[in-house]
Amino acid sequence: MQYIGVDIIEIGRVHEAVERWGDRFLRRVYTESELKRYAKSPSSLAARFAGKEAVVKALGTSEGGIGWKDIEILAEPGGRPVVNLYRGAKDYADRLGLAGMTISLSHSRDYAIAFVVGEKG
Repeated sequence: MQYIGVDIIEIGRVHEAVERWGDRFLRRVYTESELKRYAKSPSSLAARFAGKEAVVKALGTSEGGIGWKDIEILAEPGGRPVVNLYRGAKDYADRLGLAGMTISLSHSRDYAIAFVVGEKG
């Protein structure tokens, strides 16, 4: 079985959510580490939002029992994005026998996209 997820989002939607809801939106969706690194970059926030959605799709669930901050998307020093799973997302991945998830992120001026593959372990 394949564990694949993809999502695309308009960067403007994330920018509007930040403008409208501010810190309330940011702290609900992103981890402290994500905010520390990407809070000032709407395109990076949008790519991570798409990444979280793609992870949920790869896990084959509709977010039941998985919170936004159960999925964290950071970057290694060279820039390669990495997925960290916590709490509900980690439990769900463990039940599926996944050892990890590989992610690719990209964005243009208007859109951010994420593609995720779950790795059996």
